[in-house]
Amino acid sequence: MPTGTRFIALRTAAVIAALFGLLTIVGGGNALFGSGATGGHYLPLVIWFNFLAGFAYLAAAPGLWRGRRWSARLALWLALLTLAVFAGFGFYVAAGGLFEARTVWAMTARSAIWGGIAMLAYWALNDPVREARPSSGNSPSNS
Repeated sequence: MPTGTRFIALRTAAVIAALFGLLTIVGGGNALFGSGATGGHYLPLVIWFNFLAGFAYLAAAPGLWRGRRWSARLALWLALLTLAVFAGFGFYVAAGGLFEARTVWAMTARSAIWGGIAMLAYWALNDPVREARPSSGNSPSNS
């Protein structure tokens, strides 16, 4: 488990991931199933991706909180998949598709947040000083 600044950074990222996940599920659920489904020009792929990704955000949060390496990989995949969906949205808009400006802002924010969480998690969970320290008594040279 990371210590010091790395520990605080992971805990902060975990809280952000959990809150962002809850907001994403609620917002996406409203857009898909609630009052938000009737207004505006939305690309269903983007709404469904964001809604489902909200559950992955919630899955990443406890891993980040506990300092698990898999959470850094999940954060990276979330960032990459968000960028891929954003690119698809860009092609849709370039082809003349109708869209809401807030979708551009939301996808930009999602890309930045998950890119930042992924970078932070890799930094926090790959401490070269900690990994270079000898293990405590279990190495062959100590026997």
